[in-house]
Amino acid sequence: MPTIIFLFALLIINNAAASGMLYPRFSETRTIIEINGMWKFRADMSPTRNEGFLKKWYTQPLSQTGDVIPMPVPASYNDITQDRKLRDFIGWVWYETEFFVPVEWQQKRVVLRFDSAHYNTMVWVNSKEVLSHVGGHLPFEVQLNSSLDINGVNRLTVAVNNTLTPSTLPPGTIHYMKDTNRYPAGYFVQDISFDFFNYAGIHRSVKLYTTPIFFIDDITIVTDVKGSDGIVDYSIIGGGSSNDTTIVVEVLDADGIPVATSIKQNGQMIIRNVNLWWPFGMSKKPTAYMYTLKVVLKSSAGRDVYRQPFGVRTVKVTSTQLLINNKPFYCHGVPKHEDSDIRGKGLDYALIAKDFNLLKWLGATCIRTSHYPYAEEIMDQCDQQGIAVIDESPGVGITSVHNFGNASLTHHLEVMNEMVRRDKNRPAVIIWSVANEPLVTVPQAEHYFKSVIMHTKNLDPTRPVTFVAAVGPNGDYATKYVDILCINRYFAWYSDCGHTELIQKQVEYDMNKWREHHNIPIIVTEYGADTVAGLHQSPSFVFTEEYQVEFLSEYHAAFDKMRKKFLVGEMVWNFADFMTKEDITRVVGNRKGLFTRQRQPKMSAHLLKKRYESIMNETISVIH
Repeated sequence: MPTIIFLFALLIINNAAASGMLYPRFSETRTIIEINGMWKFRADMSPTRNEGFLKKWYTQPLSQTGDVIPMPVPASYNDITQDRKLRDFIGWVWYETEFFVPVEWQQKRVVLRFDSAHYNTMVWVNSKEVLSHVGGHLPFEVQLNSSLDINGVNRLTVAVNNTLTPSTLPPGTIHYMKDTNRYPAGYFVQDISFDFFNYAGIHRSVKLYTTPIFFIDDITIVTDVKGSDGIVDYSIIGGGSSNDTTIVVEVLDADGIPVATSIKQNGQMIIRNVNLWWPFGMSKKPTAYMYTLKVVLKSSAGRDVYRQPFGVRTVKVTSTQLLINNKPFYCHGVPKHEDSDIRGKGLDYALIAKDFNLLKWLGATCIRTSHYPYAEEIMDQCDQQGIAVIDESPGVGITSVHNFGNASLTHHLEVMNEMVRRDKNRPAVIIWSVANEPLVTVPQAEHYFKSVIMHTKNLDPTRPVTFVAAVGPNGDYATKYVDILCINRYFAWYSDCGHTELIQKQVEYDMNKWREHHNIPIIVTEYGADTVAGLHQSPSFVFTEEYQVEFLSEYHAAFDKMRKKFLVGEMVWNFADFMTKEDITRVVGNRKGLFTRQRQPKMSAHLLKKRYESIMNETISVIH
């Protein structure tokens, strides 16, 4: 297969709007239409995966180019059909739907927004290319007015390519099998070095929304606490052009009552007797208190209204503690995956609701978005329900020096731009994580991760920045730049498998060595053992539920010795079982979950529930 097909994905210019890209919200001046549903779909199964571009499928209805099937949006396309070729497909797939635009939208700015698609995306409206974007997991959008037919039907065509290369996030390589005695001519496989399935497609909602021609483009909110007062520093950026503008900015409490007002575009407001945003389990009072910044922008060109939710809280790191609102916070929770049985990484409201009920049942206070930014609907629930978030970029699988080139670094910096821009106003986000288990034992890692971490700090100096390490403290070039140390450890699983009697000794030695190298707090962001639900054996044996409980209990005993010193968090891997690529080390996916993919608890879930509730009760009694 010609490599040009996969290089094509890298040559796409990221011409998505570089503006604030506020999340679409209804208001007196804004309208939103979701164009989700069953779209027409076909994969380009041609040997080069390039037939769709050569024959310009975007210039005609997709059904006229060949056979199409219905495909739900949002969803991953991999598990929808019974076709193994489509499940494992690498290359360009094509989507199409039609929509109408209300006549009154002629006087509005009309924007097309994709909440995410994996991985490279090209978009046409009425055969005209309007947008391209490189990267999954984060939103992109474009103003559409000149491309729209206000008086008729509009055809939306989308091409998405899930090919991963050394400079994508996550990275990957295309491996061509050249032995024609064993493989057909042109046979290739997508190699990945991350441990989850490469789900693909239009994963999150597609929306049309309107704003006035002169509009509120971006809002930045930074909060602080002084005594009983909440300090709200804010900045408003307008879009469009107007010479005569006035602005009114109000802070509304949870009942919609104004508690502070300003007429400045940038400024500071004081909330007297402020209600703080606390993570779940840190306060006897209602946690996760949310205010709203209401912005009304007026000019001769019209009026725009936008309401931005926010919470008042601070995050600080000392040499031994992680502080929320100047109180010690112990991050006991779980990393997760956006993974369901049928929809892959597709947005699923029922699954979101179920998962948050399970998080509260466990007594978890935080999650880590392993290993990519999660849907904004999930982040909304974290804000509203008080689940603190370690917000992680798609920087997983950076395991080769080939991933440290200029193209990789440039793309990683842009991903951090998009991620911080999207989540900067969220009180739930307490830490930025730029990568998971990267290669940091080579000199090239120092410049790369120093650049990414410092760039993220410049984007947001109010939160600590980290990456998740999997090596030991010796020969590491990059962890010296992080604000808080996150480490993954699998003693008695990937090393000394079955020997749980060694866990406490090895955990204590390892963490004390890390502490000698870095005078900063530590969070164990992963530890776990694969467990097949319903598999039992006495005495315990690997893959049984008994072994998982014994394994976790030994880690807990070690954690308790360091919890009052420098350990500020523990996060068991993983919340629920999830799908991986086919591999003889995995039994239809990764089975380290406390819950099955169907969200049924294993014995370990009850163990963690008891532990987390005990830690939570201890925290509340200490703080209050």
